[in-house]
Amino acid sequence: MITTMSSILHITNGDSFTDRLRLLPIKGEIITWREMLCEGKTLNNVGSESFWKTRFDFLSKNYKVSKSKFIERTLKEYRSLCNHKQQNTIVLWFEYDLFCQINMLAVVSWLKMHRRYAEISIVCSGKVEGKTKMFGLNELSKEQLMQLYENKTILRQDDIEYADYIWQLYCSDNPIRLENLTDFEKYRFPYLELAIESHLKRFPSIKNGLNAVENNLLHIAANNKAKTKNELLNQILLNDNTYGFGDIQYQKIITLLKPLFGSFNPVRLTKKGKEILSGKTSYYSCIQDNDVYLGGAIKYNYLYNNSTDRILKL
Repeated sequence: MITTMSSILHITNGDSFTDRLRLLPIKGEIITWREMLCEGKTLNNVGSESFWKTRFDFLSKNYKVSKSKFIERTLKEYRSLCNHKQQNTIVLWFEYDLFCQINMLAVVSWLKMHRRYAEISIVCSGKVEGKTKMFGLNELSKEQLMQLYENKTILRQDDIEYADYIWQLYCSDNPIRLENLTDFEKYRFPYLELAIESHLKRFPSIKNGLNAVENNLLHIAANNKAKTKNELLNQILLNDNTYGFGDIQYQKIITLLKPLFGSFNPVRLTKKGKEILSGKTSYYSCIQDNDVYLGGAIKYNYLYNNSTDRILKL
């Protein structure tokens, strides 16, 4: 069967990769998925009015995103996706990290509902032969991207159902069900297990009330002797190989942990900051907030037990 140009739709993980994809000799139209569903409250009915209202409330409160910017950047592109009804081949371009994998689950869940007869395939970057580090799409050469595209993974109905199921669990108010999943290898999402493990480590640790991301940030601050806050930010971004966060997310975490810093010029932790990092005391009571969600769960309603890698409900 000859696939005509307009019958392929590409959905990408962000604007910078969309620009890159336009330069590749690959046919089809492109939609950019402009969301960060790994942060803030999510509802399972992707694309519904209540879903977008919940997302706008989060982005507006936490990142000062104006209504006009939200409409212009996110909703306009989403409506464009809704209007692309004729494509029978849909290719998703996402990466190995938590940020991308959660967005990917939401997109697959939406496609399951709204594009039931399309062939969906995934181009996912991460492992590169002979390298230990994982690679994002924009770090790959044109040849590597073309090779990934040629070898893209076509999703079976089972895979689509599974992605939708994990999305429903991610949006539920109980993350413990996610931790009980054991059958990742039966499905065609090679990086999903790592992403879900990383997600569960975002609940506060039983040891000191901070999660894996916050502890890592303090660890880098204590050991890397950055001279400025910007230098600290760059060190953290270089170190982030499973979360895929950007500088705005880390700026927010630094602000949250600000009382634990004695100075940012140079970067130094306070005595309390060092005690919390070493697990001598907990920051839980100072940081607890009932309006912080990870998916559908309130972050501070659960604790992560580092010695058993299990979640506890408070």
